[in-house]
Amino acid sequence: MTVSATTWVLLRGLSRESGHWGSFPRVFETVLEGAQGGARLVMLDLPGNGCLHRETSPTQVPALVARCRDELAAQGVTGRVHLLAMSLGAMVAADWARRYPQEIAGAVLINTSLRPFSPFYRRLRPMNYLTLMLLSLSRLGARQRESKVLAMTTRLLPDPDAVLDAWVALQQRHPVRVLNIVRQLIAAVRYRAGGGRPEVPMLLLCSQADGLVDWRCSQAISRAWGAPLRLHTKAGHDLPLDDGPWVARAVAEWLRSMAARPELSG
Repeated sequence: MTVSATTWVLLRGLSRESGHWGSFPRVFETVLEGAQGGARLVMLDLPGNGCLHRETSPTQVPALVARCRDELAAQGVTGRVHLLAMSLGAMVAADWARRYPQEIAGAVLINTSLRPFSPFYRRLRPMNYLTLMLLSLSRLGARQRESKVLAMTTRLLPDPDAVLDAWVALQQRHPVRVLNIVRQLIAAVRYRAGGGRPEVPMLLLCSQADGLVDWRCSQAISRAWGAPLRLHTKAGHDLPLDDGPWVARAVAEWLRSMAARPELSG
């Protein structure tokens, strides 16, 4: 199929899969109905996660980009797409936009961090490296592990038990290997963004209450690239799960601002 520029590719982060978007895709589609006249969503899993959980995760972000491009081609997706991605997925989106700007109409990066714009201790707070590693290596049951991850990444869920049930089911259906979690963490830590501002229009979204990645990492990227930044004051790291309508509205407003100023959309 040939896909228009209103196609959105969604990418999750470390050890997470497309199922972890929860209800956000439906919210996003509804809001974009007014901003773009609708949107087609393509939710990709990074190698080692979700439907690709049996694959070995690359330890380099460019290799993740290559795999995502291959998957789009396999699905018959052609033409320029928008990217909406968070955390490690946002690193993939940033690298994709830098290497292949002709393929990307715009990118929304959520709660991410990039070298060389932020120091190590802000990119993933040191205690959380230890926590993630211990959770990966622990003998805890799936529900206990996912409960701890949920507590680390969310702040505003009205019904966390329902989300936890869904996450446990995802883990049982697509178990993520410890080795792949480590390899994805290595990819995130070692990635360094290229020099110069991206040719692709970008929007930065971040959460001030993010306990995993310091929100000032997004602020630093925004300043370096001259990209607009929107800050949520109460949400956690999983901003689309904590406040999906806020994310969707922020993206819709950004799209309208670019439509009003064609020079912003390249």
